[in-house]
Amino acid sequence: MDSAGPVLVVDDEEDLRELVSMALEREGIRTLKAANGREALEQLRVGRPQLVILDLMMPDMTGTEVCRRMRSSPSTADIPVIMLTAKGEEIDRVVGFEVGADDYVVKPFSARELVLRIRAVLRRRSVDSGQTSSTEMLVFTNLRVDEAAHRVWVQDEELFLTATEFRLLIVLAKRAGRVQTRGALLQDVWDMPPDLNTRTVDTHVKRLREKLGAASSHVETVRGVGYRFNAKVS
Repeated sequence: MDSAGPVLVVDDEEDLRELVSMALEREGIRTLKAANGREALEQLRVGRPQLVILDLMMPDMTGTEVCRRMRSSPSTADIPVIMLTAKGEEIDRVVGFEVGADDYVVKPFSARELVLRIRAVLRRRSVDSGQTSSTEMLVFTNLRVDEAAHRVWVQDEELFLTATEFRLLIVLAKRAGRVQTRGALLQDVWDMPPDLNTRTVDTHVKRLREKLGAASSHVETVRGVGYRFNAKVS
């Protein structure tokens, strides 16, 4: 994992930054550290971490704003983000996912839990990048998806999806015509238990549709069940 680059730890609490960094480095994961949102954005400008652990509440800039800026820039749009926060209410998790977070860890947490979450996100990203299997171009009327290159085009305009959004699209597209329950998507896209009560799937589908724009009708809602990819819509 180390060869893929460091993990950027962003938190305004020095003790927590050090705790997280030490836990990751014991696992062989190099780290970079930032004390606030502006430092984090500067680190992202000069280097490319393989993942960002991002505190939600910081004095100069919220974690959601940092994440939003990352997702709006082609150079950082696909870097996975794990939100780290003391807030545990569902509405806060939804906001984090809406701006493009890949996972969400609530303080207090165990260092072991965080390491496992990081490895799960990076494992999904490795699969998304085509490092574990041979793939080909998927073409659906106005939508093209290159799984190996992690690239998506709608009407010849390239989109910038997060690693999780891309994996969600791939899972749906490869099962075109078949209904995917929220539980199945939680398990196959997020490595989460299928019976977990969360709005993660709905929030990410909403973001994916917004980015797909003219191709959003490919992703259909099946009321009371989940979602289905329609390969034939124009």
